[in-house]
Amino acid sequence: MEFLPDFDVKRPLTIVEAVAMAAMKNTCFLAGGTDLMPNLRRGVGNPKTLVDLSAIAEMTEINETDSGLCIGGGVTLQQLIANPQIQRDFNVVMEAAETIAGTTHRYTATVGGNLCLDTRCQYYNQSEWWRSANDYCLKHKGNICHVAPKGNICRAAFSGDLAPAMLIHEAQVELISTEGRRVVNLDDMYQEDGANSLTLKQGELLASVTLSKLDGYQTAYKKMRVRGGVDFPLAGVAMAVRGSEDNLEDMRIALTGTNSRPIRLEGTDALKGKPLDEAGLKALGKLVFAQVMPMRSTFTPAAYRRKVAINMVRRLALNLLCQAYSKR
Repeated sequence: MEFLPDFDVKRPLTIVEAVAMAAMKNTCFLAGGTDLMPNLRRGVGNPKTLVDLSAIAEMTEINETDSGLCIGGGVTLQQLIANPQIQRDFNVVMEAAETIAGTTHRYTATVGGNLCLDTRCQYYNQSEWWRSANDYCLKHKGNICHVAPKGNICRAAFSGDLAPAMLIHEAQVELISTEGRRVVNLDDMYQEDGANSLTLKQGELLASVTLSKLDGYQTAYKKMRVRGGVDFPLAGVAMAVRGSEDNLEDMRIALTGTNSRPIRLEGTDALKGKPLDEAGLKALGKLVFAQVMPMRSTFTPAAYRRKVAINMVRRLALNLLCQAYSKR
């Protein structure tokens, strides 16, 4: 049996207090803890202090803005799912939240925690004795990526479900530290490095995320996993489309589970104004094939996950365009 390491827990009441506490070395934030605590029990990380964010009321608010909605980083997934504004104007975000972990987890897990989720790998998310027997890995204590031994970068996969759904809503995040406040596009908060996938500074807190409405679009989120519940995605797809099968006006696609960061699919502008026929679907599949980079970070083969991603994107696009046609 593995035990949690000794650490202190601080419980600030404001964001200002929280970032001041987190500026110290060997300190990390604790939100819902549904991913952090199992990792600490496995010996992945050894912070001396946890800054518990659960008492910060300003991070649990959902407020309308001129163009959309501002969601606090401390809002739980269940609050997100139950919110009428989310259900009405950001259905894809609700769908993504409903697929995360188990029902009880969603009453604790938070928006900020899922957006800042640590990357995952079959060589990393293991017990201490298992990892030590394999001489650890590039992501933690080791010098080699067992997934890509000849490379010098970690290939652990980002597996958060909210990020792709929020990316198609042009999400921006408010980041606060002792150095001040900055607002960046959600996409810019990530980088393609499994060992260091977040561009956040030490002690920088994701205070809120702002989403813009999408008028006239059909949206959806689908993910593939080994089990129908609880599991992280082998591949997840968020999509927004406008138009018809005969004339695609616009298409936004974001994926998770395949790369070390969530990705916005590039190149879909070339499909605008064209029918999404056999040739269009083939072109769409090529875009996915070229940009997703699944590796052996799960027990499911990488080639299978790439095929799954391609097929999900194609099928979802057709389904959403059919829905758009039926509502005319």
